[in-house]
Amino acid sequence: MMKHTYIEDIIKHEGKEVTLKGWLYNRRSSGKVRFLVLRDGTGYCQCVAGAADLPPSQFELCEKITQESSLEVRGTVHKDSRAPGGFELILKEIRLIQMAEEYPIQPKEHGVDFLLDNRHLWIRSSRQHAVLKVRDEVIKAIRDFFYDRHFILVDSPIFTPAACEGTSTLFETDYFGSKAYLTQSGQLYQEPACMALGRTYCFGPTFRAEKSKTRRHLTEFWMIEPEVAFADLDDIMELAEDLVIYIVERVLERKGEELKTLERDTKKLELVKKPFPKISYDEAAQMLKSRGIPFEYGNDFGGTDETILSEGFDRPVMIHHYPAAIKAFYMQPDIQNPDKVLCVDVIAPEGYGEIIGGSQRIHDHDLLLKKIQEYNLPAEAFQWYLDIRKYGSVPHSGFGMGIERVIAWITGVSHLREAIPFPRTLNRIYP
Repeated sequence: MMKHTYIEDIIKHEGKEVTLKGWLYNRRSSGKVRFLVLRDGTGYCQCVAGAADLPPSQFELCEKITQESSLEVRGTVHKDSRAPGGFELILKEIRLIQMAEEYPIQPKEHGVDFLLDNRHLWIRSSRQHAVLKVRDEVIKAIRDFFYDRHFILVDSPIFTPAACEGTSTLFETDYFGSKAYLTQSGQLYQEPACMALGRTYCFGPTFRAEKSKTRRHLTEFWMIEPEVAFADLDDIMELAEDLVIYIVERVLERKGEELKTLERDTKKLELVKKPFPKISYDEAAQMLKSRGIPFEYGNDFGGTDETILSEGFDRPVMIHHYPAAIKAFYMQPDIQNPDKVLCVDVIAPEGYGEIIGGSQRIHDHDLLLKKIQEYNLPAEAFQWYLDIRKYGSVPHSGFGMGIERVIAWITGVSHLREAIPFPRTLNRIYP
């Protein structure tokens, strides 16, 4: 097969002949000229087909070819500020690879269910391209952030013998005759990892059997979870703040065109700087009360509560020291006030809700065992987890960041289902 050039690289070949391979994104006619917009995943290129430059059969093909047909074209790169990307291709040859059937997604309003049923095709659209490219950059930025800080990637298992975040949202499966569960979090396995390697993180899919239909929930999503030995709550709050700022700055720097395609107001993202406002749970509860919100003290904050709390800030807000009763069993109680735990949630602005949840972990064996019993969890399933507290236990802390929530916020999309290639929700496991 003929060596070809990617569209993102044609700027290097002005005045030269190149071959492109891709799919027909759009076409139009003007007299004896046909304009074919080709996409190849790296960009879009306008290809100009003149009747005098092509054999009659190839020129005729330009009129018949259907959207999303696959093509190989050859031509000369020509600079033109009016063309997508500032360059176009003056065609000398066009070869059809496959003529596509009538494309189901047209430039008109489609219902959400229709688009999700055709998600395998919807991801070809320019907006979905942009979101998925931002997702790719967010993930690269996260990996670079932790690599530069000498964190070690330690993969946590998908199958687990016990719950991490509560038994009500577990997906149960048969594991050769025994019960096993799809992981809710990789955190429990990062704790022994950080005791071995100091600073670790995992990045992978997590699963929550939450019967929720809100725009902020998926049943399968991806989490980044760092864990740091000899770190307290203040340390982990600073790490979370630095990570969020790094991700946002990286996307602004490298994915400006994609944000423009998404019509994202980047001025709001440019405000994401240090320091993030930090308020206690009690202060947050008082803020809701002062605004007339019927919030019952002692409950966790719901989606509407988080939105209202974020309205007063132009950057993420960190809420710390929640009541122990509404948080996970492994969180370290505050010595000054044992009814509260040393934890933090990071709430994104613009109504996107919690993007990070973290805490200092209990490092005392007997206290952790007591908490496991209080939460009616099977102690035998956590024996290995308790074991960590027997051999040189130290204070340690970590957090989990939901990738899709960060992507939804940065891109400005309204629902998490657009922030992941193939979403899994309460009523959707197809395609």
